[in-house]
Amino acid sequence: MDILSGLRVSSSGMAAQRMRMNTISSNIANVNTTRTPEGGAYRRKDVILESIPDAKSFGEILTSQPQKDIARVQVTDVTVDRKAPLMKYEPDHVDANEDGYVAYPNINLMEEMANMIQATRAYEANVSALNATKDMAMTSLELGR
Repeated sequence: MDILSGLRVSSSGMAAQRMRMNTISSNIANVNTTRTPEGGAYRRKDVILESIPDAKSFGEILTSQPQKDIARVQVTDVTVDRKAPLMKYEPDHVDANEDGYVAYPNINLMEEMANMIQATRAYEANVSALNATKDMAMTSLELGR
């Protein structure tokens, strides 16, 4: 693997984990949202990640052999959870139905926090890999002096 491939792989991982963190933050921020523009309670969102071959510039692709063992990560979709909302009895709430129940998002705060810690650690690992690749490039340049 060359240095530019290493940088591309690490940066794609950082971008994917940033998108995951944004989605998790949105889920946590809307844990009590009972009314959305789409109608009803907020629906939990989740990011779908996919491995794709490391893409280079068009000229590099035409002149080099493909490296099938090097892959980047890419966000392919943000899915909306279709689980039924949690119904809580609160007859004085403005969004209560005729029986006095309010639909709250079906979001497990502990699961979201665990996902956030996992995304943070993955982002940090990609930063470490990017810094190691950068250090190797700098050392290579110093050896050439």
